[in-house]
Amino acid sequence: MKHTTLLTPHFTLGEFTRSAYAINHQLDNTPPAEAVANLRALCEHVLEPLRRRFGAIRITSGYRSPAVNSGVGGKPHSQHLRGEAADLFVPSREIGLKMYEFIANTLPYDQLLFEHNRKTGTRWLHVSYRSGDHANRRQCNPHYLAAASRLPGLATWRNIGRTIGL
Repeated sequence: MKHTTLLTPHFTLGEFTRSAYAINHQLDNTPPAEAVANLRALCEHVLEPLRRRFGAIRITSGYRSPAVNSGVGGKPHSQHLRGEAADLFVPSREIGLKMYEFIANTLPYDQLLFEHNRKTGTRWLHVSYRSGDHANRRQCNPHYLAAASRLPGLATWRNIGRTIGL
């Protein structure tokens, strides 16, 4: 598949496979067909509705091949490996929280994290969606510290229904 392939009207495969790490280390980051199908489902069920509400969405990390995932310090069972997850740029904490609340209260998802790297101050949303026979767990955390800045024992999860209180 070409990187210009449209997954949905507003998202291309290339947005989910572009990786500075892969380029710099000459690694192939081409997803298998099952991961492409998962990316398409993520776009259809979460990212397109989010775009309709907030405008253009910038993907900072999508599909990761095993070599890329390992190289960037991803978890061994990361949903990025299966094309089920994307990290999204948020221009500010306020807009990031609004996007987080919109997803948590109105869209189907498996995991939703408002991530923060304490060392760099960078913030982003991590959202995943599982299709097929896998039930979405609706795990969320609006104050998730990225692995690079996390202290032991700080990661906590909440499983929620359709509403949350921040």
